Parts: sequence; structure tokens; C-alpha cells
Amino acid sequence: MWKNGILICLISFVTFGLVSCKKTPAEPERKVVLYCSVDQEVAEPIVAEFEKLSGIKVDARYDTEASKTVGLIQKIRAEKDNPVADVFWSSEIFHTISLAEEGILDSYTSDKTKDWPEKFADDAGMWYGFALRGRVIAYNTNRVTDEEAPKSLEQCLSNKWKGRIVMATPNFGTTGGDVASWFAHYGPERAESLLKALAANQIEIVSGNSTAVRMVAAGQADICFTDTDDVYASQRNNLPVKMNPLNQGSQGPLAIPNTAAVLKGHPNPTEASELMEFLLSERVEEMLAESDSHNWPIHQSLQQRFKQYEIASPLEIDYYEVSANLKTAIKTAGEIIR
Repeated sequence: MWKNGILICLISFVTFGLVSCKKTPAEPERKVVLYCSVDQEVAEPIVAEFEKLSGIKVDARYDTEASKTVGLIQKIRAEKDNPVADVFWSSEIFHTISLAEEGILDSYTSDKTKDWPEKFADDAGMWYGFALRGRVIAYNTNRVTDEEAPKSLEQCLSNKWKGRIVMATPNFGTTGGDVASWFAHYGPERAESLLKALAANQIEIVSGNSTAVRMVAAGQADICFTDTDDVYASQRNNLPVKMNPLNQGSQGPLAIPNTAAVLKGHPNPTEASELMEFLLSERVEEMLAESDSHNWPIHQSLQQRFKQYEIASPLEIDYYEVSANLKTAIKTAGEIIR
């Protein structure tokens, strides 16, 4: 009898143990899908910090240097009826405006966005700009002195730079936006004459801004049009490159913000909102200013600390007008500069 009692106790103990060891159903993993055209090595630490702080897994998909921004833009357009991405973090603003005007982006507002600088915010909350880069003329310090280095777009038209200047293709990245800003600032007729003068100066078209800067650093060209971050990267590697603002006349250089936006119909709205809040935070601008990119923050609380990266006296221009000229500028540049 006592043996039966022991057996019953053992069975009860094992059964209780098995029941108690059963795992409770795991909560579904929180995730958000991010399309990002910012250089991957710059964006990844920011994405990692967001994941650490929020517990949200970020499925980040990046663009290549060769198709910078445009590749993701085409992907977003192709997926508009069934969006895969929640958030688009772009290294520029002009294609983001195009997406907003095509009805592909969704409105996003929060307490943080209420006082966002008007110049860097869509009226309907379709996108927000932050962390600026500037357009510059990079030059090889072994071949060009500080005194003779050109300090405006017009000075690059001088015959002395014939066969000594390179530029990234306007089809991708920020160069297209820069050329479009010539159409917006100078007007179409003057912009075309500038392109023809550059063609007469035998400007060489290369795949991207970083390629243009590498050619200057290697002495394969003397000057190029590029962005501040590419020059900072070359200087970090102790290459003989300096820069002057790519002033449009006496009106200053084009300043290009990063932009963040949510896609209409995005699948993870709660997580997307948390990611948007983080991207628009002072912490992200701080990280971008400290990164190799050295973006100039729009948060005034950070500007004095990172004053060495200031884009002084930027061109006063309507980004919507630049975006509206983008297709024409790219087409015209392709026809004139071959």
C-alpha cells in the first residue's frame, strides 16, 4: 500500500514539475522596417542605439553608393500599394518631397514636431528635415593653393580648370538636387549656360561624390563638386583635400538636410512612431555631428558645441522649388554633359 502511495506522489511530483516548467507564450517581437539612404557605416550605430533603448528590432535596408537614394525611392514607389517599409530615412530632401507629392507618405505629428523649424518641415507633417550637409568645392592641396582654389560655382567656369574638374552624375544622390537648385536659383536659361560652360571645361562625370573626392585626393583631378561629409572622410584619412563652399554667386551654398518620414499604410505604426521620435531627437543629431559625416545640427542646443561643422550663410531657397526642377535638371544635365 505504501508503495502505491509513493508511486502516486512521484507521478504527482513529475506531473506538477512538467506543468510548472511549461513556458508561457512569448510576446511577439516588436519590429520596424527602415529604408535608409544614409551611408550604412554612419547609420548603423544610430539604429543600434535605438534598438537598445526601445527593445524594437529594426530591419534596416540600405542603398548603394552607385544608386544613392534613387534605388530606395524606386523601391518605395513599387511597393506603394503594399508597403514593406515603415519609415524612410533619407540623406537628402528632394526625392522625399516628390514622394510626399505623389501621396506615398503619411502625416506624422507629435509634441516634438510642433515647433519644428518651418523650413525643415512639411506643412502637413509628411516629412521633417534635420542634420545638414553642405555642397562644396573640394580641391587637392598639393596641386591647388588656398588662394587660387575656387570659391563659387562661377569661378569653376574659368578656363584654368579645363580638364581638371569632376562631378558625380546628377542621376543619383545630392548632385541632382544641387543642379536642380541652379535651375531654381538662377532660372532655366542661366542654369543651362552654366552646364554648357562646365561641359566646355571638360568636366568629368563619375559614379558618386566619394569617387569624385578620391580622384581629387589621388591627383587625377584638381577640383570637384561634392558634399561636406565626403571631404571630412578624406581628411580623416589624412588625404590632401580641403574644401570651399560651392557658393552660387554670392548667395551661399546649398544646404541639404536628412529627412525622416513614415510611409502611408506602413505595417508597424506604433514602432514607426517611436523610431520617428528617435530620429528627430537631439541625440541623433549629436551622433551624426560626432560621426565621420559631421552633419550640422538644426537643434540650437547643439550648434555651439559643433560650430566647427557649421554651414555658414547657406543659400536661401525653397526646397519644393528645387524638387520641382529635379527631373528637368537631371535630363538637361544628361543632354549637355556627356
